[in-house]
Amino acid sequence: MDEQALTELLHSLIERWESEVVEFKRGGKGFSTSDLGKYLSALANEANLRACESAWLVFGIDDKTRRILGSEYRQASGELDKLKMQIADGTEPSITFRDIHELQTPEGRVLLFEIPPAPMGMPIAWHGHYYARAGESLTSLGLDKLDTIRRQTDTTDWSVQLVPDATLDHLDPEAVAKARESFAKKYANRFEPGEVMGWPLATFLDRAKLTLDGKMTRAALLLLGKAAAVPLLSPHPAQLTWKLEGAERAYQHFGPPFLLATTQLYQRIRNIQLRLLPQDELVPIEVSKYDQKIVLEALHNCIAHQDYSRNARVVVIEQSDRLVFDNEGSFFEGEPGDYLEGHRVPKRYRNPFLTQAMAELNMIDTMGYGIHDMYSRQARRYLPLPDYDLSKPGAVRLTVHGGVVDSAYSRLLIQQTDLALVDVLALDRIQKQLPIADDAVTRLRRAGLIEGRKPNYHVSASVADATATKAQYIHTRGQDDAFYAKLVTDYLAKFGSANRREIDTLLWDKLSDALDEQKKKAKVGNILTKLRRAGRIRNAGSRSAPEWRLAEADAERSAERNGGFAERN
Repeated sequence: MDEQALTELLHSLIERWESEVVEFKRGGKGFSTSDLGKYLSALANEANLRACESAWLVFGIDDKTRRILGSEYRQASGELDKLKMQIADGTEPSITFRDIHELQTPEGRVLLFEIPPAPMGMPIAWHGHYYARAGESLTSLGLDKLDTIRRQTDTTDWSVQLVPDATLDHLDPEAVAKARESFAKKYANRFEPGEVMGWPLATFLDRAKLTLDGKMTRAALLLLGKAAAVPLLSPHPAQLTWKLEGAERAYQHFGPPFLLATTQLYQRIRNIQLRLLPQDELVPIEVSKYDQKIVLEALHNCIAHQDYSRNARVVVIEQSDRLVFDNEGSFFEGEPGDYLEGHRVPKRYRNPFLTQAMAELNMIDTMGYGIHDMYSRQARRYLPLPDYDLSKPGAVRLTVHGGVVDSAYSRLLIQQTDLALVDVLALDRIQKQLPIADDAVTRLRRAGLIEGRKPNYHVSASVADATATKAQYIHTRGQDDAFYAKLVTDYLAKFGSANRREIDTLLWDKLSDALDEQKKKAKVGNILTKLRRAGRIRNAGSRSAPEWRLAEADAERSAERNGGFAERN
């Protein structure tokens, strides 16, 4: 990476701050090589578990103030290459840094240690000990994480295994009829409904990815099996449990067919209407306590991603103001936050055969939209957003709120329906008294959406001038990168070339008011880097004096349009 790209990366890492795959250190002259090896072990293992391309250890940063202070660690020539060899000698299996990037900043020298993820199925040890991260802390690699990594080389999918004694008679007729209906609806543009209903059962099951060459799988019994077929799945309990907690107590177990059981479980949940009173109005807005689509999405995700080798059941706990979904198995690829914007597509699943079958029956999608849709739907209902808890080893807990936490938050969402999801997320964290990034604080404060002093922020109780505030909010929020990229390419199409000063002038006033001068400069650099890497522009000058032009293909297309601003699809 060149200096500009490294600078953008550094500011991006600082903005997101520490996590299981990012660590900042002052990195003085005497920083222990042994401690460095421990961090490499921990970060490599966590990068594997979260399907990250790299983890990062950064020297030269004050880990309390987030300020760049500079690092004097191993400044002598050849010392960093020597360090790579020392790390390789102490790790098992032997790995070292993918690269050690040196960046000279006005505040001092920064080192960015790029750490590769642990190989599939092979956790990384430092001098015989396995390390991991618990939030921002270094800790030992727990048995659950150790087992998760080691099982990665076990290509056995629990759900695809054949059940020798199972026959078509073990399937529930009502569930089969519902499965045909769902399949026909999904492929309405390919098959007539009557055609799907007329297929022989064995043909339908194969086409719906429930059986293999007519042989019954565990996935088929989970989704369509009769209750009498559960012993064939032993020792797995094949069970969903609804549990009511509070002044009244109750519970009920639901077995296969899960295709029907999830709706039956949903019907046990007490779903009354909530009355939300908008600001300065007497007529309340009514919303259901729980949205059926959100509940079923959460429940279907539990079924799809459950670690069935643990022989546990899925539990749904109904409390007075929330639903809690507990299922076994750590988050399989990435983290919940990676899917909030709906852009990340998962590349692998714990139960690929079951997941594919559920997608064929319209129970889930396999493009990573589910979490984004749950959050968006909850925001449109003016209620607190769902919460994921991954603190229990080898398990996932999801909380879906069914009541108001802070009335100011709900009233604000009612009044301003055009808030970006990223800002609703920040407001939600504020109402739950959780920390948010400094740039989000600046953006929301300037838009008049929050009040108070750090760390005691709170959602503004009222908005005096809704029209002015909305305009200010849009200006503070800024636009997405595609908007800025198009401005750049349109400018180059019309004028042929531009230096950095001209690009800055073009974009500066259009960037978010929440960004200071340094962040605006980094933002412009990031946009140019993305365009260059995408092959849409090129630097015809030098690094110190860039001259940006459209790439040849873009230039030719622009010429064919006889000038003017380029329109891109």
